[in-house]
Parts: sequence; C-alpha cells; structure tokens
Amino acid sequence: MADSPSTAYARPRPFVTTLNKPHWDALREHRLSMQRCDDCGHVRFPPGPWCTECHSRASTWTDLSGRATLNSFVVFHRAYFAAFDDAVPYNVAEVTLAEGPRLLADVVGVANEALRGGMDLEVVYDDVADDLTLARFRPVGGP
Repeated sequence: MADSPSTAYARPRPFVTTLNKPHWDALREHRLSMQRCDDCGHVRFPPGPWCTECHSRASTWTDLSGRATLNSFVVFHRAYFAAFDDAVPYNVAEVTLAEGPRLLADVVGVANEALRGGMDLEVVYDDVADDLTLARFRPVGGP
C-alpha cells in the first residue's frame, strides 16, 4: 500500500498545540494568520496568552498580507538530517512580515546565489501533505 500524503512527508513537522493550532489551520486554507492584540494592535508570533507589548489578554486571530522583507539567510550545503538529503543546497531565511513579526522560512522561486538582504517577498503556500501546509516566501511577482 502506498503512503498517504500525510505520512509521506518525511521532514520534521511542527509541534501543533491548542495555542498555535489556528495558525496551522489557516495555512491549510492558504491564509497567513497570527494573533493581533485587541487593545494595542500588536501582531505577535509565536502566539501567546497575552500581548508582549501591553500585556493584554485580549487578542484576535487576523489574516495578514503575506508581504515580507528578507533580513538574513543561510544556505546549507550539507544535510544534517537525512530527510533533507534531496534538498541540498537549501536556504533558511529570517523574514520580517509587513505587520511586524519575524519568521524563519525558506525562499523559493529564486536561486540561492540571488538572495539578498532587503528583498521584497510574498508568501506562497506549500501543501506538503493533506494535513500540513507550510508558508514559504518568494520574490514579489515571482513564479
């Protein structure tokens, strides 16, 4: 019997909790969603029980624009985990979303050699399994 899409994904999976589940559920619907403080408007990630700016406990999950800027990145030329053998060389990037939070993700649709700090990026959704979608980023207007 062939593996189902949910079991075929061999790379590490996120640890989904009751606190971060809305984020992962939104990604499966091709939406980038994070907590926004109902009192001061601060958008935060990772999610938490209170605002890191004003300490309010009131927040709402809000869809974001998906726009980001590339801050920094590293290109791995060696797979430190067997599940990444087929991906070498691959990048891991720190991006700042237009709404403020920073994420670690990979940048697709561009050669690693062309990555530059300050690049304007947009989110793309990668359905890696039937129960898991990852947010990746590409240059604005990319393929």
